[in-house]
Formats: sequence, C-alpha cells, structure tokens
Amino acid sequence: MKKKIEILSPAKNLIQGMAAINAGADAVYIGAPQFGARSNATNSLEDIEELVKYAHLFKAQVFVVVNTILYDHELEDCKKLIHQLYAIGVDALIVQDMAIMEMDLPPIVIHASTQANNRDPKHVKFLKDAGMKRVVLARELNLDQIKDISKETDVELEFFVSGALCVSFSGNCYMSIANGERSANRGSCAQNCRLPYNLVDGTGKTLIANSHLLSIKDLDLSNQLPNLIEAGITSFKIEGRLKDMVYVKNNTSFLRKKLDAFLENNEHYQKASSGRTFYNFEAEMDRSFNRGYTDYFVNKRTEKIGSWESPKSQGQLIGKLIEVKANGYVIENSELLNNGDGLFFLNENNEPDGAQVNIIINNIVVPNTFKPLKPGTVIYRNSDANFNRLVEREDSAIRKIGVTLHFTETTTGFQLVAKDEDGHESVSSFEADKEVAKNEESTIPNIKKNLSKTGNTPFIVDDIQVTCSNNWFLPISKINEIRRIVLEQLIDVRVTEYHRIELPITKTDHPYPVSQLDFTYNVSNQMARNFYKRHGVTDIEKAFELQWDPGKSRVMVTKYCVKYELGKCARFQRDTMGEKVVEPLILKQGELEYKLKFNCKPCEMEIWEKDAELEFEDED
Repeated sequence: MKKKIEILSPAKNLIQGMAAINAGADAVYIGAPQFGARSNATNSLEDIEELVKYAHLFKAQVFVVVNTILYDHELEDCKKLIHQLYAIGVDALIVQDMAIMEMDLPPIVIHASTQANNRDPKHVKFLKDAGMKRVVLARELNLDQIKDISKETDVELEFFVSGALCVSFSGNCYMSIANGERSANRGSCAQNCRLPYNLVDGTGKTLIANSHLLSIKDLDLSNQLPNLIEAGITSFKIEGRLKDMVYVKNNTSFLRKKLDAFLENNEHYQKASSGRTFYNFEAEMDRSFNRGYTDYFVNKRTEKIGSWESPKSQGQLIGKLIEVKANGYVIENSELLNNGDGLFFLNENNEPDGAQVNIIINNIVVPNTFKPLKPGTVIYRNSDANFNRLVEREDSAIRKIGVTLHFTETTTGFQLVAKDEDGHESVSSFEADKEVAKNEESTIPNIKKNLSKTGNTPFIVDDIQVTCSNNWFLPISKINEIRRIVLEQLIDVRVTEYHRIELPITKTDHPYPVSQLDFTYNVSNQMARNFYKRHGVTDIEKAFELQWDPGKSRVMVTKYCVKYELGKCARFQRDTMGEKVVEPLILKQGELEYKLKFNCKPCEMEIWEKDAELEFEDED
C-alpha cells in the first residue's frame, strides 16, 4: 500500500481554510476559541464545523491547535472544548501540554506540537508510545537527525517546510514574558526577536548598531521534499496562521505543484486527499510575504541565515536603482512593476524603508511619497498589486473531484449513475415515455454535452457513457435535472462515508527519557505533573511563567549563532575569523539587555537576562 504524503496549510479563519483546500492542501490547521498559540487567530466552533464539512468532501483533514500550556483552573474548560471539537468532526488536536493526555477524552487523534521537545529519537518514541499518532518535529533538525528519529519509531512525522522561523527552540522562548508578561507559550508572543539591537562586546565597544540581530530569514524547503520524504517525513507544514489570503494560496499552490511532480507515477507514495486543483495564476513563493529564504539547518550549518536589515517582508528582488529622475526612480527590470506595487529598500540611513508605486511613466517609477535614494540601492517588491488581485479571486484556484457518469435506460425511463475517483456512487432515475427522436441525428452527443456541465459543483466529469437501445428523444431539462440530483447526492455520500480515524487514549507508564525536568518542559498544572510522575520523572521544575526570576533568567536557547553570522565562529570559520571577539557579547535595545553564551559542543547559543552570572568556556 502506498504511503500518503500531505501538504498541511494554515487557516486563520474559515474562508482562508477553504481557500487552502481549494489550492491543494491535504489538511489544514486552525485555532479554536481558546488555547491556541496564536491568540489573534481564534475561530468559533460553528466556523470550524463548516470547515470540517468542506474539507471532508475532498478527504482533506482539519486539525485544531490546542497548544498553549494550561493552568489548573483552565483544565475543565479545555476538556469541554476538546469534546466539542470531537463532536463536530475534527480529525486531530495539536497539543503541547501533557495534561491533555490525562483527561477523560473521546477517541480523538492527538498530535504532539513542535513545542513538546521533539528533537531526538527517545523523546519522539516516548510520545508515540504514550498515544500520539503524529509528532511535529523541531525545525532545527537536519536530514540525518530526522532519519534517526524515523528509524526509531513508526509515528507519523510532520515538518515545517515554508514560512517564518522561530529563532528559539520552539516552546523554549521566554523573552516575551520576561519583558512584558506576554507568554509565547500562552499564545501572546511579543516577538522581541524581531526588534533592533546593538551588539556590544566585553570591553563596552559597540560592534553593530541598530540591527535586527535575532531576526532570521523565512524557511523554504520546497526543493527538499524528496529528501525529506526519504528521511521519513509524511506531512509538510506551512507556517502562517496570521498571514493573509495571498500568502496561504500562493505557498500552498507552489508546494502542491512541487509535490505532485514528485508523486506522479510514484510506486511508493501518493497524495493524501482527493481531487485536483486548476490554477489561474502561477505560484511563486517570493511574491508573497517573506524575509528572504533559508533552508535553515536541514542540510546542517552551511550559510548565514540572519535577516538583520529588517524583520519585515522584503519580497521579490526587482533590481538596482540606476538613477533618480524627476521625483521618480529609474530601476533595473522596472517592466516587472505595476501601479500600486509596494517597494522595499534600505534608505540612505541603511534603515528598512519603502514606498508605493503611484504611476510608471516612460520607465520612471513615480512613488506616492518620494524618498531620496542612492544609485545602486537594491529594490524589492514586497506587494505585487496585480498578483494579489488575481490570487485573491475565488476562481484563482478551483478544486474538482473526478467523476464518471453512466446514463442508461430502464424499463420505465432512464437512469444516471455517478462514480467518483474514490469509488463512491450515486444513482438517480426518472420515468419517461420513450419516444424516438424525429431527427435521425444521434441524440447521444447532446446528452453527453449536457451531462458534462458540472458548473459550481465540486466535480469534473472525466468520462461519460451513454447506453441506449434506440435514438430516444430526451428533453434537455430532464438531463440537467438528473445530473444535478445525482451530483448533489454524491456530495452527501462523500461526506457521510468519510472515515475519521479514532484513537482511544489509554494511560501509559513507560519511562520518560529523563528523570528530571527543568522549566523548559513547561509544566504548569497538576495533571501534567501527574503524567510525568507516572512515567518515572522524579524532579519537576515549574514552568517559567510560574517561577520567573527577574533579570537573572535564561530566556532562549537557539541553534542560530550571532558569532557565526559575524564570521567569528571558532568551530566552522577558524581560518577566516580573524580577531576574536571579547565576551560577553551583549544585546541592547533601549532598557533591554541580554548576555549571549555560546555552547560550541552542541553548537547552540543561549540568551540570558542582564543580571545573570555566566561562566564562559574556551572555544578551543
């Protein structure tokens, strides 16, 4: 049996969820009214139920994120919500807090969120044995590490392949709550990592001023899909529950085409849902929100990944500014631009800036607000007006399910049988007096022509057979009516016969990979403590949110490295690093101040608050 490979798209709301499915998503993930890690992307149960019905029509799945950490007084409400989500047909939950595994729940499928310490084979195998059907792997993993995890367990593996990157290990960033009481693990990240900082060395010298030193590029692994499938990934996840419609449709469409090219005539793998999408636009990922792209660490540490100039979308490279003329710009490749486009560039102060194209006259790009720029300035387009209008149209991506129709006669009239690409059937008939057509010309072509008109239904006719014993006269109205009835019935059949996988949750007691948990395991309630204790954990530290020590805490661990970005890494850049930097390196942003600690053996960087006492080891 072929293994199913899935594209998983974000759904900010019902409309974008449906658009993602139309664009080719095999599954979507969406926030519920509470307990999702994007507090600005919540949805009513009624909207989620409608999305479930639409998705299931195409055998696509709907996953709901319930991935915040929970406090004791929230546990009962969370359990109630999960029962409601199960009742409306949701396919799976994406969770971080192990308290959920202790609850009395219906047999709903559980996925382990990327915040659940999913970075090594032992932890991933534990989660599978505890009842998780799928694990969302940490973004920092490389192909070899993914292969090692896949060999250890047969749990489904999901991996981010597109969109914004958290600079921290997921679930282990505490900058936001430490500086404003907005917890990322509670759905309210303030994105301190996207702020501009000064980098100061141990002597007090400012090495870099006013740069976004923790901001990194966006992820694009679209060229790595075959390698990731070989490594064991079965679900390709697009980040972006706060992104707009153009981003969701564009990225989904781009990855759909990439994956379909790989799956075509493949003996081992197949698409995870039904139907095929017809596009009225050419998907290009650099035409929707992006900060430039990186493959992150999937091929290990090979390139610089910082987006220091700006945390905003730079978009698509257009060309260099050739000259300034009459309050307008002469730009390389300006023929690519259109009225209304948004431009991105670094201004004369080397700050991220932009303008909107007002009009283009004689190859001079006139902005709505003129800003003096130096020749040679690199110009990007971060909003493509024509492309946006095209993609936002409902008919820019249309999904259809293949169906064959067989029209035959019965003893008292005629019958139409519809059979779709998944084997579902619908039958309708009508009684009629059989009258031979006065015109000797065959009526079959006209019957076929009218049966093929599927209109706004989710079906496309791949084949029509008409079997009649004579050249019967048939009113067009009757043909149209029986086609409409049989296709409406087929929609109901597909939804009714949709098979949702159900997995009862049973309490387990196999040993957890470690016996002591520090605050990075985010244990914030008694039920989670009970879960870990039953699995052999003896020492459990409270979640950061419950025991923060102001000014002295470690607020982040990351594979991203400021020293590497500077070309000062003793491990990888020994031959080119030149003079060593004097530690501790400090990030300053207004009153905020952080110390950087570099752990070269695991190749990680730690970020500590300003009053922390740190010990520094010699890299050599």
